[in-house]
Amino acid sequence: MNQDLRIERTATGEVIIMPPAFSDTGNRNIKISQQLANWADQDGTGEAFDSSTGFTLPNGATRSPDASWIKLNRWNALTDEQKASFAPICPDFVIELRSSSDTLSSLQAKMQEYIDNGVLLGFLIDRKHRTVHTYRPNRTPEILKSPISVNADPELPGFILQMAKIW
Repeated sequence: MNQDLRIERTATGEVIIMPPAFSDTGNRNIKISQQLANWADQDGTGEAFDSSTGFTLPNGATRSPDASWIKLNRWNALTDEQKASFAPICPDFVIELRSSSDTLSSLQAKMQEYIDNGVLLGFLIDRKHRTVHTYRPNRTPEILKSPISVNADPELPGFILQMAKIW
């Protein structure tokens, strides 16, 4: 009935209903996904996913990052049935783009949840403050101010997110 809504679920079972992205956020999301998908096609070591993809994390939460990537060997280890559902896997790389309806603290908590569940690298893009928070396991998030690009090495060798069309 509400097919346009995105629904996530926390590890404790709380349902989070999110409206469709506003047009400007959707436009920027596609620019992010486009860059990641183009790199993934050229690189060939993994699969890229867009913002409509849900994953079941090891803690039981169902999350849908704005863009994500999974190493090919991990993705191919899933059954076809698992791939056709909210796959029981945590992406290796995630990107979250803060929209006007998101609080920074809620997205920071979401990014930490991704890291705690196995993400190797995460970018939290905050257009309002023109910052990119980079998350890696066992490190304090690094905050880049008005970067022209963001380098994903060494986790995604050669992937550089160009920020001009995202700002």
